[in-house]
Amino acid sequence: MASHPAGLNCFLLRGAGGARHFNGTLATFIHPTAIVEEGAQLGADCEIQAYAVVTKHAQLGDRVVVYPHATIGGDPQYLKFDRRIPSFVRVGTGTVLREGSTINRSIHEGEATVVGSDCFLMIYAHVGHDCSVGDNVVLANNSLLGGHVTVGNFTFVGGGAAVHQFTRVGEGAMVGGLSRISCDVAPFLLVAERDEVSGLNVVGLKRRGLPRATIRELKDAFRSVFFTTGNIRTVAGEALASNRFSSAEARRFLEFFTSGKRSFARPSRRGIDEGTDES
Repeated sequence: MASHPAGLNCFLLRGAGGARHFNGTLATFIHPTAIVEEGAQLGADCEIQAYAVVTKHAQLGDRVVVYPHATIGGDPQYLKFDRRIPSFVRVGTGTVLREGSTINRSIHEGEATVVGSDCFLMIYAHVGHDCSVGDNVVLANNSLLGGHVTVGNFTFVGGGAAVHQFTRVGEGAMVGGLSRISCDVAPFLLVAERDEVSGLNVVGLKRRGLPRATIRELKDAFRSVFFTTGNIRTVAGEALASNRFSSAEARRFLEFFTSGKRSFARPSRRGIDEGTDES
């Protein structure tokens, strides 16, 4: 049976169709078959549907929708985890969590697995412990993020794709369905198969309204990094220091290569499609 989450600062109306927790003028709906543990924090105008589980470790922002059989704030899948450790899951405003999706809490005391605002986790998407997922991210059906994965804003992860633990996926990247990602993926890239870069996500850049000049500069940065002989971190650092690149997007692309501990996803050959159509 649904319980009244502590900290909602609201009053409760129950009926045959479920319970509505009123917070100001916006009601949070909890289906009677859902489980919302005491201590869970729900924002205004959330919807917790049938048979969903929101544990006491979950903190949901306003307008979060949790579909049937999703589990938010479950224990991490980590053999050495001490279940007595207080840790959390934080989900941002407007995020939609579809059927069977799971977000596990952190393995570290007082820390949280984070999913940002306006994200869309499709059916059976999984976010492992201590992940940091940005805003406006889409995780398609059956996609998997291992523990400690970082995903930037406006990234799309295709159906059935699996991202190895501790991997970074930069903002605006598009990961193809059924991909196996074990290397860091720089911002704005298209990547598929086994860490294979096929070009820039030009369609995504256009949809975000980036100017043509910025897209051209990103293409120049792409060529500088991937088609210059030498250590990729050194090459990116030198390109950044050259002051040839003025747009924030191109500089963030280059800066990505100057941090992290893993190797980087790269093109498998020269002459790849960089998205030449700028119309």
